Amino acid sequence: QVQLVESGGGLVQAGGSLRLSCAASGLTFSSYGMGWFRQAPGKEREFVTAISWSGGSTHYADSVKGRFTIARDNAKNTVYLQMNSLKPEDSAVYYCAAAYGGVERVRRGIVEYWGQGTQVTVSS
Repeated sequence: QVQLVESGGGLVQAGGSLRLSCAASGLTFSSYGMGWFRQAPGKEREFVTAISWSGGSTHYADSVKGRFTIARDNAKNTVYLQMNSLKPEDSAVYYCAAAYGGVERVRRGIVEYWGQGTQVTVSS
């Protein structure tokens, strides 16, 4: 049984930082592109960032470029999202995603597995 378990969400003031983690189990982690999506109330889920199986390729939504960094540790089956300079508009439920194969599948939302989500709230 595949599980993606996010952690690290919470409440932070604008300009602050948070680090999300997603621990994966039940899959060959190094065979999957990984990514993060987010969904704010009343809005559709949107792509945030993705990373290839090796970590050698990353993609970011324009709205988070220069502020967010994705990384992975294949030895720990974990993907991370470092979020800096947070803005109120970053507030959302953040979901971890796994897509078998290339990072492009993650970027396009062709995802095999989703986590349950973790809430990030940025106060102004």
